[in-house]
Amino acid sequence: MSDRPARKSGSARRAAQPRPLPVDGGLGPSCVALPPGDWATVLDFLTERFPMVPRADWQARMAAGRVVAGDGSRLAAQTPFRKDLRVWYYREWADEAPVPFQETVLFQDEQLVVADKPHFLPVMPSGRHVRETLLVRLKQRLGLDTLVPIHRIDRETAGLVVFSVQPATRGAYQRLFAERAVRKQYEAIVHWPPPAPLPAVYRSRLADVFMRSETVAGEPNAETAIAVREVRGDVALLDLAPHTGRKHQLRAHCEALGVPIVGDGIYPVLRPEGADDWQNPLRLLARGIAFDDPVTGEARVFRSALSLAWPEGGSADGQI
Repeated sequence: MSDRPARKSGSARRAAQPRPLPVDGGLGPSCVALPPGDWATVLDFLTERFPMVPRADWQARMAAGRVVAGDGSRLAAQTPFRKDLRVWYYREWADEAPVPFQETVLFQDEQLVVADKPHFLPVMPSGRHVRETLLVRLKQRLGLDTLVPIHRIDRETAGLVVFSVQPATRGAYQRLFAERAVRKQYEAIVHWPPPAPLPAVYRSRLADVFMRSETVAGEPNAETAIAVREVRGDVALLDLAPHTGRKHQLRAHCEALGVPIVGDGIYPVLRPEGADDWQNPLRLLARGIAFDDPVTGEARVFRSALSLAWPEGGSADGQI
């Protein structure tokens, strides 16, 4: 679980400014300010700064007018490097793998869009996931270039994600998550039985260590309410209510209690990148979300239409 306020990254802050490139099929442009350095050309900088993008790809993008300066002028392969020049471009991959699952829009009004995200689909562009993300798909589908998620869940997690439509009211919704004024409900199918009875509330201190969150000594900063709903052989269905929103909180807490979530590719063992198993998703679902709307005053309650698939035969044999 990683249900936390969406960070206002540098690219997100720049997105609020006038952009010299339009939104392209739901994908907005990114921007980088050139730092001090001795690169001969902008192309030389981009090739070094983004080593996963071949130099020939940058040349092709420049030739197509998809790399520009802040005033909209095209940057060519031979454009000299100049400190503080702002370079706008599209973050994209020619060989981006499609995610073969579809999102569903559950609710839409002037302020909010609520969608059910399938497993394996990231909420926002990151790394090699750009167009195959919930945000880009929804922007293209709904024609809403101003759409921004007000919280996030992990790529592997399925379920509810809430988006803000209006920039003017976005901060009010984001503060709900920052101030823990949102009630969240999750479901998880876990390996069973636990080595000891599960507590009604589990607290620990989690620290971000590489791709994981690990338990460390100190004052707890993560809290999860836990209830067992059903047991089927060597798996069980849990109701989880996070009172905090630390990275991978539910996944890390379940592992710490000796009941890792079925299909988890990080806890307890980190799966190699790109080793997604479409048939064995993480059995974690963002089931419900509720809050008092800071703009309309309404009591907002949303429920996912998705459900978790029990391992075949109600057993998790072979998953760990």
